[in-house]
Amino acid sequence: MRPSAPLLSVRELSLTHADAAHPSPRDVTFDIHPGEVVLLLGPSGSGKSTLTLALNGLIPHALPATMVGTVTAGGIDTAAAQPATLSTHVAMVFQDPDAQIVTGTVYDEVAFGPENLLLPLDVVQGRVEAALRRVGLWDRRDENPDHLSGGGRQRLAIACALAMGSPLIVLDEPTANLDPQGIDDVYAALADVVAAGDRAILLVEHNLDAAMDFVTRTLVLDRDGTVVFDGPAAEIMRGHAAELVAMGVWLPAATLAALRLREHGHSLEPLPLTPEQLAEGLEREDVSPRSARSTTGEHDPSSSGPQPPSSSAEHSDETKRPAGPIIRARGLTVRRRRTEILHGIDLDLEPGSLTAIVGTNGAGKTTLIQALAGVVPPPRGQVLVDGIDPGIASPRDLAARIGFVFQNPEHQFIAHTVFDELAHGLRLRHVPDAEINARVEEMLARFGLEHKADVHPFLLSGGEKRRLSVGTALITRPRVLALDEPTFGQDRARAAELLDLLQNLRAEGTTIVIVTHDLQLVAEHSTHVVLLADGRVRAAGPTASLFRDQQLFADAGLRMPALQRVLASAGLEAMR
Repeated sequence: MRPSAPLLSVRELSLTHADAAHPSPRDVTFDIHPGEVVLLLGPSGSGKSTLTLALNGLIPHALPATMVGTVTAGGIDTAAAQPATLSTHVAMVFQDPDAQIVTGTVYDEVAFGPENLLLPLDVVQGRVEAALRRVGLWDRRDENPDHLSGGGRQRLAIACALAMGSPLIVLDEPTANLDPQGIDDVYAALADVVAAGDRAILLVEHNLDAAMDFVTRTLVLDRDGTVVFDGPAAEIMRGHAAELVAMGVWLPAATLAALRLREHGHSLEPLPLTPEQLAEGLEREDVSPRSARSTTGEHDPSSSGPQPPSSSAEHSDETKRPAGPIIRARGLTVRRRRTEILHGIDLDLEPGSLTAIVGTNGAGKTTLIQALAGVVPPPRGQVLVDGIDPGIASPRDLAARIGFVFQNPEHQFIAHTVFDELAHGLRLRHVPDAEINARVEEMLARFGLEHKADVHPFLLSGGEKRRLSVGTALITRPRVLALDEPTFGQDRARAAELLDLLQNLRAEGTTIVIVTHDLQLVAEHSTHVVLLADGRVRAAGPTASLFRDQQLFADAGLRMPALQRVLASAGLEAMR
């Protein structure tokens, strides 16, 4: 039996950002009760992140948006109470962890909230230690948060929410920057939080493979920001899979694989939501390796037909490419203050390749891609990009050769409108106005941002910000494009569009370098992989070759993509 009073009550809520023509979300009504783990799904731009910001009063008190309807947290109307008061009822973990880190040590960051509640010292200390141990950061409690990797800062933000002891925790993409072990650790910690039955979680998440064993309910917004489905997670996923696919939202990898297998005559009932359920279905159906491979997009090494980019790159016509690597690193060593992050890296990236840099949190992935792109200037003479040294090149010369997309899009926005953000780089190069207008309009259309041209970049949704950041890097037409977590914050449809765009750019001769935690993306789209561990290259080479060695990834703390592990567990050994 549910208690009479929900932890959160939302009634006919519509939120309209400043300068936006229409509300998103729109007319949303739902309750959250203790013990629930509610998964909030919806395509990019549907208002998921905006909705979360209204749950603890940041909208309307701190952010410019019009609010119609009511939100009640712990019996308090959020429109009538400040976020500081509401934080004891609703704890927040933002999509960008840097937006909520304010102190100089990991310990102080977690202690900040409980201290401001004027809790006794021993209570604060107990909460801090318990929260940091839950997310694996207790041993780094005296470090500056700036020294943590992106995934480390994400875990720190989660620890801060846990330490508040709030009945409801709202998490916006909490695992987007985490390696597989980090994801497991976070969900184990959150499962402990709700196990007692007196707390609840609202989760905005795209990585559903780990979440499906955890969530109890699914709430789905459509493109207009209206609630279209609300019910038990399994029922929503199984009963509305086709509609969810059409909307472009993420589904578990096992579910997507099963839907493709259904198209080829395999029933797989009930529709699997987890790797274990897919393995059981494959065993019942006696699906052959070749059948599974052909319907899930996996490459059959015995096939004599056309090969995907991950293997065809090994046999491409070298006469079409310039001789030698387009990016070359020799003895690349990067220090951050007194700590050496990268240790003597030697690396060659070939023209026209799509190279994925992978590794666990803290392996040095972001530092490496930033050093190669000159965002963090490497030591002189250790890197060459298209013939110039990023350690000494001018920003204009470097930007003409390599475009960079940050992990957090807000870190690169400087203009007051989306149009001006896209036009900025072209104006610095004194491109004629007519050409600027034409290129900007093309980029707006390519990324579905035509109706946002006059909107401030900071008022875009998370997915829209990501698309804008990619557009600003592409618009100057550099020969190399480097992207840190390019699909972060994107719905499934937009992520697919972005990856198709990257493949088209590569076909036109652009060299792509990405950092990602998504090994399924790596398997399906990259031509080459650089595997980092502890600031060193453990392996580098064609994707098809490296992915044949699961132990190589295991030794670096990584796991094969969920789909490949499922097929292997079903006895499809040829998939390895």
